[in-house]
Amino acid sequence: MPSRRPLAAALALALAFAAPAAAKVFYSQEEALELAFPDADRVDKRSEVLDDAQAARVEARAGAPLPSRLVRLYTAWKDGAVLGWAFIDVHTVRTHPEALLVVIGPDRRVRMLRTLAFYEPEEYLPSARWLRQLEGRALDEDLRLGGELHGIAGATLSSRAVTDAVRRSLALLEVLAGPRPAAGEP
Repeated sequence: MPSRRPLAAALALALAFAAPAAAKVFYSQEEALELAFPDADRVDKRSEVLDDAQAARVEARAGAPLPSRLVRLYTAWKDGAVLGWAFIDVHTVRTHPEALLVVIGPDRRVRMLRTLAFYEPEEYLPSARWLRQLEGRALDEDLRLGGELHGIAGATLSSRAVTDAVRRSLALLEVLAGPRPAAGEP
């Protein structure tokens, strides 16, 4: 009787190459916050569970559902002044999660975006160049795909997921820290 070992080894090798690529984790939470706020004296972490009214306000302002009512707001300080805020938004892109760091400056505009982890196939990962088009944006009607924001050919769900995460983060900041001060106000 012929040995089944070579067949089993060949099958195992074929399955290993046929399996989807492993998820990518690009930055830990600590690395991401250091990258976001390298000059900060301290970064405060505030966890909060949104009540019904807060969740409704965030979803209405963002135009996107909240994946969770449990949120964590990071506030960076330097010499007693706020340097900015950050959220780590974890959401499902197609069928797998993505973790995105959204950094917001004192002017309530997106200062930086970084993909922390991406579990979809890598060809759907938004490029750093694509993410840069969201930097400097505020929560307004221009922060939408199809207008001033261009989608990603072949990765529409990824571009929509990132845009929704940015809108959610800006809306969360409004709800948790209050509305953006008018020009000239402290």
